[in-house]
Amino acid sequence: MTLTTDIPGTLPDETTHGWSIGTDVGGTFTDLWLRSPSGESYVCKSPTTADVVTGVVNAVHLAADLAGLGTQELCAKVQRFGHGTTVGLNALLTGRSAKTGLITTRGFGDVLEIGRLRRGTASLKGMDLGDYFLRGQVPPLVPRELVVEVNERVDANGNVLTPLDLASVEQAAEILKAEGVEAVAICLLWATERPEHEQAVAEVVARILPEAFLSMSHVIAPSVGEYARASTTTANAALGPIAGHYLLKLERELRELGMTAPIMMTTSAGGVVPAAAITSSPVNGLLSGPASCVVAGQSLGKEQGLPNILTMDVGGTSFDVGVVVQGVPLLREAVTFGGADMRVPSVDIASVGAGGGSIASVDGGILSVGPRSAGATPGPVCYGKGGTEPTTTDADLVLGVLDPEAFSSGGIILDRDAAARAIEEQVGRPLGLNAVEAARAIRMVFDTTMSDLLRSVTIERGHDPREFTLVAGGGSGPSHAWALCRELGMEGFLVPATATAQSAYGAGTSDLKTTSSRTSYIRLSSGLTPQAEHAQTLAHALASTSTAVLDSVPDPDHATLTHSAAVRYHGQANHLDVYLPQAPNAGDVTQMLSRFEADYELLFGAGAGFREAGFEILSVRSIASRSTPAQPSASNGELFEELGVRQVVFEDPDVPEATRIYSCRWPAGGQTVFGPCLINLPGCVVVVPPNGSAATDDAGVIHVKVGIL
Repeated sequence: MTLTTDIPGTLPDETTHGWSIGTDVGGTFTDLWLRSPSGESYVCKSPTTADVVTGVVNAVHLAADLAGLGTQELCAKVQRFGHGTTVGLNALLTGRSAKTGLITTRGFGDVLEIGRLRRGTASLKGMDLGDYFLRGQVPPLVPRELVVEVNERVDANGNVLTPLDLASVEQAAEILKAEGVEAVAICLLWATERPEHEQAVAEVVARILPEAFLSMSHVIAPSVGEYARASTTTANAALGPIAGHYLLKLERELRELGMTAPIMMTTSAGGVVPAAAITSSPVNGLLSGPASCVVAGQSLGKEQGLPNILTMDVGGTSFDVGVVVQGVPLLREAVTFGGADMRVPSVDIASVGAGGGSIASVDGGILSVGPRSAGATPGPVCYGKGGTEPTTTDADLVLGVLDPEAFSSGGIILDRDAAARAIEEQVGRPLGLNAVEAARAIRMVFDTTMSDLLRSVTIERGHDPREFTLVAGGGSGPSHAWALCRELGMEGFLVPATATAQSAYGAGTSDLKTTSSRTSYIRLSSGLTPQAEHAQTLAHALASTSTAVLDSVPDPDHATLTHSAAVRYHGQANHLDVYLPQAPNAGDVTQMLSRFEADYELLFGAGAGFREAGFEILSVRSIASRSTPAQPSASNGELFEELGVRQVVFEDPDVPEATRIYSCRWPAGGQTVFGPCLINLPGCVVVVPPNGSAATDDAGVIHVKVGIL
């Protein structure tokens, strides 16, 4: 049976303004954003812990101190608690997910092994695809011996060809029970058209394995294609016990501190849902943190009147980039992690292993930075926690970007001498460089890696990066954004006051979003115009999904309902979601196909479309959203406090620049400073390069112009 918890599934009462918290658990730090009823905001960081929950609770203690409250006093006042986490993603990547079995239709037990004829290259990217040594290294989530078949068969129209044999189901359940599985995925052929067989299998399995977490494909991934459904459903099952236990522990710890607000979990699609929804479908929260950062960037762009936004989040482990075009984040329908291709609606996020904790090393005279990371433990050498390998944070410290006494990420005092020794010994000597020259080389490689990723999501997809505004987030993002802008020819970037905890801010402010999907297969050959019967088929399916999604939303009268259809070119394996009105006619369907082609070329580049292949409409989806009420903002910020001058290396390691240092918790509007200068914000440092400038607005956003070299 599906794991149930006592975590509240209701929404917080947001009709009055109370304290709000957003949290995001990264690989190195757990970020927290706190807002008071008067609109005053605070951000803080705490090192991520092995059990994750302790790191979140520690961050709550730090936030209470910043707000001048006792922890229990603060928790009692919290009205909304938003949360994003990498627990599920890390479990998939490290192989620590629950032991899972799969029940499927007789003759289809090899579905996970076969995949899409690229099983051996799952999770490989770029040049690694050509390395045959790396192929086949990631096995399916469910080994073949834990895949059992049952006698049944349904055709594409939902007609029963072979009735379900309950005796074979009982036998399959007993096999999995003997193997000691913790979770069971059920994926039968064409279950989307006749879910009764999966439901009957679930009843038998729940009786024989009452403690197992159950996941049915027609619920988790109601889409055409048995491999996508099977892979997504097994991933969901494998994560179920972990998500349930983790959220139960977090909720229990917060309740002991006096918090009564329900936990609202962020999803990969960029909204929040009650935590109870994630316990039943944890696969929908795999990319919750990065998605929240993109949603926060989208919101900032709307406030600033900027429709095209590039969001960057440089954390301790990774560099994540999102793209907002004409005010809408680009989305994707599938993600691949840990050998599983999952049909999960997600904000389109590009990532690379480059962060503040990325390790620099020399092999054969070649300097590389990342993807290995020192994480929070032992962390960079300068943390003094046992780290021995130099990182990008060590390089920034040696170059003068970071102040050893004012590094506010978790209250750590940095050891510059230790960082310089490690860089000189492990990077400088092999390359014939001193410590400062080696640190500069590390930063150049690091910045090049990030700028290459920005090119891949813009230039390689037909976008001109100069038409976008870069929003810098994360602990290291504002320190490196200037170099990326100059590399890509961009005029400058924005740094919100919440930059160091931008994903946490997104978790604390995102709208509620729930979805419901239904298959609705239509094939349109090349040159065939959509007809009335096609529109009627889609309208009938939308009527069903609309009812289902509104039933799942508290206070549905205040929800906004939107719809989309999953469309692809004939013969493709993946699709895009495209807007569709509630009661479409033939003309609406034609317009939808035109939008699909435009979106396709936005994602994959101008000229990538191929109308001659024809189209396939696979399913429809309804989305109910409830906007977060506008909250007041503190009208009074702070003036920059000038702390002095420090030597900082920008271009020439032999010629450091005398750089003014400013500090501020939340900038007041109307201020302008000129480069070179550094602006210390909580948890991050904004670098304004020589010939650059920075100005603030009334929202506390810093507008940096990088100038010309």
